[in-house]
Amino acid sequence: MSLVAGVRASLLSSPASSSSRPCQALAHQVRAYRSLISPAASRGGRRRTRLRVRAARLESTGVSVGFRAPQFELPEPLTGKIWTLDDFEGSPALLVMFICNHCPFVKHLKKDIAKLTSFYMEKGLASVAISSNSIVTHPQDGPEYMAEEAKLFKYPFPYLYDESQEVAKGFRAVCTPEFYLFKKDGRRPFELFYHGQFDDSRPSNNVPVTGRDLSRAIDCALSGQELPFDQKPSVGCSIKWHK
Repeated sequence: MSLVAGVRASLLSSPASSSSRPCQALAHQVRAYRSLISPAASRGGRRRTRLRVRAARLESTGVSVGFRAPQFELPEPLTGKIWTLDDFEGSPALLVMFICNHCPFVKHLKKDIAKLTSFYMEKGLASVAISSNSIVTHPQDGPEYMAEEAKLFKYPFPYLYDESQEVAKGFRAVCTPEFYLFKKDGRRPFELFYHGQFDDSRPSNNVPVTGRDLSRAIDCALSGQELPFDQKPSVGCSIKWHK
């Protein structure tokens, strides 16, 4: 049995806990997630090469649990399709990610974001990524290059272009990457459940990428349980606003 299949089987066979109890991830499940995202890290092997990062560094802030997902209507450069928040209403949880092409903090996680989202989308998670950077100052973040990135990294989610930057402002996003995990609570639209980091890894700290924080939050959101840990803000490049 493959690693992913084995993890999926163990999750599906695990008994459900009361929604009033904190979400408790089993040790073997945590190790399996780490193996899925970073095999070397799970074996205690070689870590990623430490890099110097000179980009402007910001932390996610501005919204708290209970915040409602803003409506949006944005194009997907790869396909030309227009996506709205309503397209994801059939899912129990929605992950919204503000990313871009050029930011070293995003580059550090691109492959692992694709792996993690692919894994959880098979369990019912809906995922979408949005780029809001000004292409006047950063043309490499333009829609034609977004389409190339989506194909190159085989993103399993739509990668949308927020040309006006109004969607980023509605979410109060400030950096890339920035992660918003919403869940269903019986009302529309989705309610914010987690607004924090992917994990402790940064392009300049030599900590292995595991996806631990975000994966634990998704597990809890999909199982209807509470978060058992404090949320740490995501760290990344500032969104490049129009002048």
